[in-house]
Amino acid sequence: MTKLHLTPPAEVYRDPETYEDERKLVFGRSWQFIGHSSELAQAGDIIAATFAGFPVIAVRSSDGIKAFHNVCRHRAGPLFDGERGNCGAMLTCKYHGWSYALDGRLRSARDFGAADGFDPRNFSLFTAQVESWRDFLFVNLNEAAPPLSEWIQPLEARMGGRDVSTLVHAARKTHDIGCNWKIYAENYLEGYHIPVVHRGLDAEIDSAKYEVSVSGHVCFHSAPLRNAATDDAVYDGLWAFLWPNLGINVYGHGFMLERMIPTGIGATRLIYDYYLAPEVATSEPEKERIFAMSREVTAEDKWICERVQTNISAGIYEQGALSPRHEAGVAWFQGAVGQALR
Repeated sequence: MTKLHLTPPAEVYRDPETYEDERKLVFGRSWQFIGHSSELAQAGDIIAATFAGFPVIAVRSSDGIKAFHNVCRHRAGPLFDGERGNCGAMLTCKYHGWSYALDGRLRSARDFGAADGFDPRNFSLFTAQVESWRDFLFVNLNEAAPPLSEWIQPLEARMGGRDVSTLVHAARKTHDIGCNWKIYAENYLEGYHIPVVHRGLDAEIDSAKYEVSVSGHVCFHSAPLRNAATDDAVYDGLWAFLWPNLGINVYGHGFMLERMIPTGIGATRLIYDYYLAPEVATSEPEKERIFAMSREVTAEDKWICERVQTNISAGIYEQGALSPRHEAGVAWFQGAVGQALR
């Protein structure tokens, strides 16, 4: 008989100190998806993202892709404003105009004046690790973090011969949800709720045969397609969750990367990047069919996750129990969060 797993106390979904610890010890030490290398094709091309309050940029320099905190060393102004663009040969602060080379070195402290002891070499940008998996770019704020290849190896093994090199970026969509990021992640990590909450998705997959398995930093979910839905189904019956907050939703004609970004104690932003086969990406009816299913599932998850947050915030519920049959992924995730905070 499987040992019973109890949930963590409700306080962890509403406590400011816990959230601050998660920012530093979970998001400050994990690989975070930021974009695709095709977005950084030319020197000076730049992309930006913020996760759990950490603003980060990746830029193409003459000797490869570099990543930095989007924070000027003068008085913390932003170096880049927007999602993507081209900064030319310099990164220039939007506050006082300090300029940095694309390798992070301070090149100009504009009109600063003479100051005894001021050495520009001590004011380079704060760096971050940046690595790629199948041309998808990830950053890690922890300079001592293990390589991305080690982190993502179980996903690479499961993807096997799937060719993603021909997929094109079809859209980016965002959704804001009024719940703690862990509530949404835990919802993603189990199929127990599918027959109750997701009637459309349940019509595509056989949720009675939903399976969850964990390997390293990756939790896999799979369910066979129902026979009648095989030809017309949006999903391919495979999902993966890369610790701590990235969903990989595999479609019949590509996949969607789903970032679950905390924007506050009780607020989460979902960022969906759709990478689809060219013939699907250029077909408005086909794209809309995929987006419509995605919107439907997200709206259903938004409703239930916000209700859970309301009930947790009410102060009645304190702790629950996890189903050994359906919620092994949730138990894994809750254990990983606890381990990171310890």
